[in-house]
Amino acid sequence: MRRSAKCQVDKVLRATLSVCVLVGLILPVAAQQPVVSDPQNARDRLYGEIQAEFEAVSRQRSLLKKVIRFVRPSVVHVESRKSADRTGLDRDVAEAGAGVIIKRRNSFYVLTNWHVIRNSAKSDIVVALADGRRLQPTRIEKDEITDIAVMRIAAARLVSAPLGDSQAAEIGDFVLAFGSPFGLSHSVTFGIISAKNRRDLTLGSEVELQDFLQTDAAINPGNSGGPLLNLRGEVIGINTAIASSSGGSEGIGFAIPLRLANEVAEQLIDHGNVTRAFLGVHLDSSYDRDAAREVGLLSPGGARVKLVTENSAAANAELRPDDVIIQFDGVKIEDDNHLINQVKLTPVDASVEVVVLRNARRMVIQVQMGTRDE
Repeated sequence: MRRSAKCQVDKVLRATLSVCVLVGLILPVAAQQPVVSDPQNARDRLYGEIQAEFEAVSRQRSLLKKVIRFVRPSVVHVESRKSADRTGLDRDVAEAGAGVIIKRRNSFYVLTNWHVIRNSAKSDIVVALADGRRLQPTRIEKDEITDIAVMRIAAARLVSAPLGDSQAAEIGDFVLAFGSPFGLSHSVTFGIISAKNRRDLTLGSEVELQDFLQTDAAINPGNSGGPLLNLRGEVIGINTAIASSSGGSEGIGFAIPLRLANEVAEQLIDHGNVTRAFLGVHLDSSYDRDAAREVGLLSPGGARVKLVTENSAAANAELRPDDVIIQFDGVKIEDDNHLINQVKLTPVDASVEVVVLRNARRMVIQVQMGTRDE
């Protein structure tokens, strides 16, 4: 009985080992066989991925569409007839531009560029709303230095646009540009902010005070005066000019930042003119790269004071001749024109921190800005 049982156990073990050996031989062979993929399954997977990514893109596009629908009622098309007198010929020219409706002191105004309506009487200007209504302005005020104008309009159901913070805008932020390129009203383009604080530009525009936002959103003739918007649906700039060799968009457009445009607009609406801050210094035009090294600057920059006007903001703050102003209100000063620009951009009566080099020593001086008439 024991011998027979042992034989049976041995047979079972041998059979088990044989199976294990066979499995061990078979599995590697099976693992090395090529896997045949189903082309249809691969296409189905790819199609599914496309749909998922499309949904993500659609959500982004949905935001753009909502912003456009939200802002469109506040954007206007501006038509004007003006006398083209530069050639000495007495002839009328029809021009088109854009603008955006803002609200101040319970009245509605169109904020636009002065060059859009320059040389036009109120009776020669038409403001076309998105709903098709056509209005004429009852009051026009302008500031040629910044190329900003405001036109008062009166009608029922006017919608003003929300105003954003252009200082908070950053390079790379998405933006929308509204306007009337080539007379095509209420057109919109999409892009980013390419740069900030652009100045000293020769763009065929007579804008003396420049502090532009640069954008690659397509801007063409007729976009002037239209709003530049962030994706919150807020106005952060007024489209003003392009850099172009062809006369059309080449991806380099410029907008007046809203901080400047709105400050000018408020003064125009409230007073009919713009009062600008006055520092009260005469600058030394002989100050150059070599002079900058002599005062201890490692790189060229700053503006050197030549004279200080009596009873001015600079005099009250005890700025002195030969002080080199290297920073004004947190902005590093590059040269004389840069300082002049920054002073003009400063609100009247603002308290400004000015950093100067005096006898090679760095000093921080608080300046209470004033006006030229003070």
